[in-house]
Amino acid sequence: MNSLAGQYPVADLCAAFGVSRSGYYAWQTRPPSARQRSDVALGLELCRQHTASRQTYGSPRLRAALRRQGHRISRRRVCRLMRQHGLGVKPPRRFVPQTTDSRHDHPIAPNRLATAPVPSGPDQVWVSDLTYVRTAQGWLYVAAVLDRWSRRIVGLAMAEHMQTSLVTDALEQALRQRHPVAGCLHHSDRGCQYASQAYRDRLAQAGLVASMSRAGNCYDNAAMESFWAKLKNELVDRQTFASRAAARLAIFEYVEVFYNRQRLHSALGYQSPVDFELQLN
Repeated sequence: MNSLAGQYPVADLCAAFGVSRSGYYAWQTRPPSARQRSDVALGLELCRQHTASRQTYGSPRLRAALRRQGHRISRRRVCRLMRQHGLGVKPPRRFVPQTTDSRHDHPIAPNRLATAPVPSGPDQVWVSDLTYVRTAQGWLYVAAVLDRWSRRIVGLAMAEHMQTSLVTDALEQALRQRHPVAGCLHHSDRGCQYASQAYRDRLAQAGLVASMSRAGNCYDNAAMESFWAKLKNELVDRQTFASRAAARLAIFEYVEVFYNRQRLHSALGYQSPVDFELQLN
């Protein structure tokens, strides 16, 4: 009614809505209720959290972020406040995993991941894969190693090529950072980089047990594909990279600053991978 007061006589509006003029004027001068003041404070915090998430959080993660700060709030209220403040999330493009050309003569490891127990701690199961990112200078290839228990990226490498040295660099970074005990399962697709003699020798030297997806079945490596989908939807598809160097910097910052340390993961009880791992200490 208040928004119509400038367009119609107050007396007519009061009659239409069934309220007295004195009641309307009393409502106008009444101080905000506790609920309204709370909405203002929560709305400001929602805006801050939405900005901190790089405009990637929807209502479930925004609610989780507020609850982590001690706010008791329903998802319905979060949705209402998001609408009031114009907070939206860019709909993600449908991510289509790319199958790998496994037409090579290298040995293929069995899919040990399919029968392995669910990891109960870090460095029990690692999954690996590579993808590509378009830049104005050409493709940038990205290889990563992910800890299946905490979803943390423990190895990351980027290059202008997709040779075996690219995936080996990601593996070497993971080994330097984590020092896994012998028997850690290492799962990948059947690509020639992962099946090469050099890569298999490095796995054996480090005491890692090789596992590979079934032919043409990218969903055998679902955790890794899920990470690529997040990287593409939340970073790569939102901008154009003028150079490989610019893409490198943006991807490194996304992984090490946002994804590993800040982004709330629903499978981890809305904690970041680093916070999830810190529970052990």
